[in-house]
Amino acid sequence: MDLQELNDFLIDAAYTYGPKLITALLTLIVGWWIIGMIGRGLRKVADKRGTDPTLKGYLVNIVKWTLKALLIVSVLGMMGIEMTSFIAILGAAGLAVGLALSGTLQNFASGVMILLFKPFKVGDYVEAGGHSGSVNQIQIFNTILKTPDNKTIIVPNNDIAGSSVVNYSTEDQRRVDMTFGIGYDDDIDKAQSVLQGLVDKDERILGDPAPFIAVTELADSSVNFSVKVWVQTADYWGVYNDMQGTVKKAFDAEGLSIPYPQTDVHLHNA
Repeated sequence: MDLQELNDFLIDAAYTYGPKLITALLTLIVGWWIIGMIGRGLRKVADKRGTDPTLKGYLVNIVKWTLKALLIVSVLGMMGIEMTSFIAILGAAGLAVGLALSGTLQNFASGVMILLFKPFKVGDYVEAGGHSGSVNQIQIFNTILKTPDNKTIIVPNNDIAGSSVVNYSTEDQRRVDMTFGIGYDDDIDKAQSVLQGLVDKDERILGDPAPFIAVTELADSSVNFSVKVWVQTADYWGVYNDMQGTVKKAFDAEGLSIPYPQTDVHLHNA
């Protein structure tokens, strides 16, 4: 090919592909700018609705990269590049990757649902996914719990979304349920009076709803009192633990026994 033929070829290519290339480049630049505007708009909407920062970042990035991928495919098509086979290959690859990462995708979807509907928040004490502990972090794939003895439990979000969740921190108040037994030879009225006095003395115990103290069971070795009192959620374990020792000391001082299972063996001479 001599110089003249090369020059003619370049001119012909410029006339043929130049407008397509310019149009494609303009489309790419404008489209990229519009996608950036959409991303910023989504962030503002998410901020106004108080969306979790982790979820906000993932959702905005997913939308932006999906739009960018569609934009690039459109631009390549405008340039005359055949995209049918390429899209088919991408679709097959996406299916294979989706099947391989099905568990991860389920955890991702479950994480999105948890962050959207907020059945619990960081700091709540929960039972979820077969584990219990205080919520330390809510991630897009896992939720991290801390146990009272400072163990770290990483629970896949799909396990949490697929099971019941018990949140002990949702309400400001909780009821403390306790059972105390006395012997069959002890005075029931005296025991009830002692328990009522201990409940009335503890300032952490709320007066409304009123405390419940009553005999609820005639067990094998004891007469059992059920004591149900309402406290602020933060005082739950303090009241529960303190009452155990306080009741024991009070019963000892008043001559009330706390029986324990025992067996009488009678020997008869033949």
